[in-house]
Amino acid sequence: MSATTTSTRTTGLRPIAEYDRPLWQRLLLTRETAIIALFVIVVVAAAVIVPNFGSKITMTYLLLDMFPVLIIALPMTAIIVTGEIDLSVASVVGLSSVLTGVLTQAGVPFGLTIVLAIIAGVLCGAVNGFLVTVVGLPSLAVTIGTLALYRGLAVGLLGTTAVTDFPAFWTDLAKEKIGSTGIPVVVILFIVLLAAFAILLHFTRFGRGVFAIGLSPEAARFSGVDVGRTKLILFVLSGAVAALGGIYYTLRYGSARGDNATGMEMQVIAAVLLGGVSIFGGRGALHGVVAGVLLIGVLGSALRLANVTSDVINIITGVLLIAAVVSSSVLAAIRSRRKSTRKPRLVGTGPGNA
Repeated sequence: MSATTTSTRTTGLRPIAEYDRPLWQRLLLTRETAIIALFVIVVVAAAVIVPNFGSKITMTYLLLDMFPVLIIALPMTAIIVTGEIDLSVASVVGLSSVLTGVLTQAGVPFGLTIVLAIIAGVLCGAVNGFLVTVVGLPSLAVTIGTLALYRGLAVGLLGTTAVTDFPAFWTDLAKEKIGSTGIPVVVILFIVLLAAFAILLHFTRFGRGVFAIGLSPEAARFSGVDVGRTKLILFVLSGAVAALGGIYYTLRYGSARGDNATGMEMQVIAAVLLGGVSIFGGRGALHGVVAGVLLIGVLGSALRLANVTSDVINIITGVLLIAAVVSSSVLAAIRSRRKSTRKPRLVGTGPGNA
């Protein structure tokens, strides 16, 4: 038995590495704070350098364009925190879009169409979750396969045609603004979803289980967390929210096509990782993810206004994704080395500190 362990047991003290730094450092010196600061700097720089970037209409279209990415990033955050990934979200968006078009074309009431499209997304997520949690396949392989499957179903249902006839009320609502603010009405829906996922992930027993799974599935299982059920729920939520994104995408652009939202999964994953979520699981926070999504949106919007081609924008997004993954590994290595070279502070385990 080591001297540290003996001292800890005899004095009633325990090491807590979290308290090795002052409170202000624990609050401010984080990846989430860094990405928020970078987002603010990029916004200010773009407003000064890029013509028309600071206009109200630019903000409106930026939020309209990024809305599906913003909402899909919420369940994706929880999935990646568990150490899994869902690459099928964009194809679920496309399938939901096609179902919305096909059902509308068949004369189904639009309210029922929305419900059926979301149910289809739930089923897609359940298939992913079943294959990962029950069959035991790796989520990367599963969702690469279902990405192709769901996209194939979407294209097969409509072929190369598109449905463009939707109720005017719904298409107008998807682009409606709140008074004269320029802020789209759909932002209200995003805030509701953000609050729900923030509470679920950061303030509930379920959320604590999500982080525990990411740190160690075995330890989480022995602690009473139902690892399989938790992951299945998260994949179902991902499918449902992706389907909602597909409905919005259809109404926003007034077109249901099998290739809608192709490549969106890369935007979502890049934003989540850029926002401070570890690709290895166990770490992340939604405020950093939201900042990451908006940062990618601002960069894309500013570069398009500066007449930069989409290929260059994709390259920049890819570089940001690689940088996010590499920086996560580097920071983890630095923390590990620092912890190994200093003794943890000892905190009492009396009634007030248990």
